[in-house]
Amino acid sequence: MSFINTNWWIIPLLMTSFTGVLCPAMGTVLITHKRLLQVNLISHCVLPGLALAMSLGMDPSIGGVISGLVGAIAAEGLTNKKNQNYQAVMNTILAGSMGLGVLLIPLLGIRIDLEAVLFGDLLTANFSDLLRTLIAFSAFLCLLLLGYDKLVHIGLDPEGAASSGINVSFLNLALGFTTALVIVSSMSAVGIILVIALLSTPTLLGLQKASSLWIAMVRSSIFGLVVSLIGFLLAIVLNLPPGPLISVLCVVSLILLPNNT
Repeated sequence: MSFINTNWWIIPLLMTSFTGVLCPAMGTVLITHKRLLQVNLISHCVLPGLALAMSLGMDPSIGGVISGLVGAIAAEGLTNKKNQNYQAVMNTILAGSMGLGVLLIPLLGIRIDLEAVLFGDLLTANFSDLLRTLIAFSAFLCLLLLGYDKLVHIGLDPEGAASSGINVSFLNLALGFTTALVIVSSMSAVGIILVIALLSTPTLLGLQKASSLWIAMVRSSIFGLVVSLIGFLLAIVLNLPPGPLISVLCVVSLILLPNNT
């Protein structure tokens, strides 16, 4: 017990490191598939699932993944329809999902800290949070190992990938499920805001002049890890919440570092 008390920072630091590596790598795949907007959709679809799971006495992360997957399926259906206004429709679903989640909290008589959902509480991360992040990390690695070439093909030429026999819808669904898993696994510790920031900003920096998806993912993960660790250390020194501080550093890095995005 004394070891845990004196080394309280180990699990939050590990969470920071894994999230800083995982989210940018996932974001690289999503942005090359032009599906980054779906991150916002999935992240907001998570809240109703969290509320329902808590009211049923289940692990909230299970409900979050299920409702996030429902959002991914909805996004996939809208993409397949090739609706020119699908982004507006997705934003409408996004707002509706968040509104439904907020309404379910008083209707079901449960307590959810919405500030924690948005910004997380990284310094109180526990072993269960770390385990969920490791599961999401493993799921993403499996997706890459089993379907890397197909993901590259879909990102470059989705129509050509479909005509060559690749099950594009299934892979997009698998990508949506993995995205939901990443968001839910990280949300309790770092919040939706930081997850979205780490899925986006390091990716923009890592994609510059990258010759392959692998190189872009590695570079994005390095950027994400560096920003996350700097933000974590500054938060400890300045006694500030790490999640919002890392999000601000993402914006600062995008402004200060040269980019061609």
